[in-house]
Amino acid sequence: MSKKLKHVFFDLDHTLWDFEKNSALAFAEIFNKNKIEVDLLQFLKSYKPINNLYWSQYRKDEVSKENLRFGRLNDTFKELKINVSDAQINTLADDYISYLPKHNFLFDDVTSTLISLQKKYVLHIITNGFSEVQQLKLNNSNINNYFTTVTTSEEVGVKKPHPEIFKYALHKAQAIASESLMIGDNLETDILGAEASGIQTILYDIDNSIVYSGNKIKKLKQILDLI
Repeated sequence: MSKKLKHVFFDLDHTLWDFEKNSALAFAEIFNKNKIEVDLLQFLKSYKPINNLYWSQYRKDEVSKENLRFGRLNDTFKELKINVSDAQINTLADDYISYLPKHNFLFDDVTSTLISLQKKYVLHIITNGFSEVQQLKLNNSNINNYFTTVTTSEEVGVKKPHPEIFKYALHKAQAIASESLMIGDNLETDILGAEASGIQTILYDIDNSIVYSGNKIKKLKQILDLI
């Protein structure tokens, strides 16, 4: 790691903010509110790969934000052979976005790691998540004050791993690539995208399931041993 390091950029979902845990809690609430009879674990088992596919398509501009929100739910209910009307799906899609940032479990050691890093570096967020939801997540989980800038894909008009979002984030942070570090859980969007822009990287691989020869950690506090 470069001794000139001054700026540390983080992804948010699946890196700092425990998306899977918070998402499951949100679904439990909105299914109860809207009287949808579905086994939550069975729903999530079908939903996760469908959601991942829609996000992959969204990053490539193959589906719109609206199509993602509707389609991932519609396809899941169809796979489970549960009859839910389009109107109900639209309501669920809206409720999910409202309820998701109300649950704010972070991964282990997030706050203590950020406190330590903030003493030496300027911290930032780069996220492909929806702007209105990401800011609420940061605020409601009480970590917003650790970050000097937050860059979202909606703000820039392109998504990670597009080089323009990293260029924009660096400019917004008044940082240069050679003095910057990106930390995220997605090899393609966070790590390879940042590396292509000349930014140093650390892959957060909590399950140790990703083949990657560069800097890799299973626990966030291990960042402190690498930089």
